[in-house]
Amino acid sequence: MELRSLRYFIAVLEAGSLSRAAGALYVAQPALTAQIKKLEGELGTPLFERSHVGVTPTAAGLQFYQDARKLLSDASAMRERLQRGPGGLEGSVTVAVPFLLASLLLGPVLARLKQSHPRIRVFVIDDLSLMVRKAMVERRADIGILVDSEDVNGLDVKAFVREAMFVCGHDGGGEVAAMTAQPVAGASKRSKARNAHRAAPVARPEIPFARAAGLPLVLQSRRFSIRAQVERAAMDLGLELNIAHEHDSARVIRSLYLAGAGFTFSPACAIGDAPPRGKQWLVARVVQPELARTYFLATASARKLDDATRAVMDVLVDETRRLIASGRWEAELLLRDEALPKTSGRP
Repeated sequence: MELRSLRYFIAVLEAGSLSRAAGALYVAQPALTAQIKKLEGELGTPLFERSHVGVTPTAAGLQFYQDARKLLSDASAMRERLQRGPGGLEGSVTVAVPFLLASLLLGPVLARLKQSHPRIRVFVIDDLSLMVRKAMVERRADIGILVDSEDVNGLDVKAFVREAMFVCGHDGGGEVAAMTAQPVAGASKRSKARNAHRAAPVARPEIPFARAAGLPLVLQSRRFSIRAQVERAAMDLGLELNIAHEHDSARVIRSLYLAGAGFTFSPACAIGDAPPRGKQWLVARVVQPELARTYFLATASARKLDDATRAVMDVLVDETRRLIASGRWEAELLLRDEALPKTSGRP
């Protein structure tokens, strides 16, 4: 397998067409097609599905795309290291994060790493929680943030963050707001005990799950973790969910509830995307029972972290702490510093 083949493959995937990629690479299309077929033969699996409108990557092709980008980056870094000599931490680190959390957390993390460790190259896998877990189990990521996965074979898993679930949606007539109640002053015993690890709780209205389940809901299918959790709560209470729209695409769900087509269940990390208050928009904490998501920080077990991975881990934890302390993330930090994995001591 040659680096040139990887570059060609990446160009085809990003262009979505062999002809467009050939033009961008200044390569004859038959030669490019032959290179892709040769690469597929070496890997023993098709990387693209061909049609009259272009090419689309297979599941194996999408996975190989992430690996190929990292390989090319490592090769480039190797050349730069030999040319400029040593100076500061460097390496490649892949982080796998659920996509709802990625938009809140990864911007601050990557921006800070760019300043503090410019030679560390960070690759991100942002996907469904099940795919994040799969990436960690298959060792395609060095650090993962898992959802409600406390015990995973082959992984060192630490409780990281706990966040509440909310009902969000357009409440033009205020009918749903009338079903809510303000939280009891002084907060619960749990939140009092944990104030050292969380910002002062936002005074949001609360809605019993039984009432939320009867609202017209826009939800993803049962294979998604939030829907599965909501289904379990409904089953425990003997309730049936009032599903108005069901789509797998998170963007479609967001578009629907922003258009007033129904309400959705949202974790705290995603409620910052809601419209400003005072515009007939409801955000209410779900209670009776309280729904919550717990995130776990995962690394490969039986393997100490190298210094670059530990540096990324430290920034990830520190930026999480800042987001929670500032109130930008209505969550509770569970991780203690002494629980963090140790480094190997190798650069």
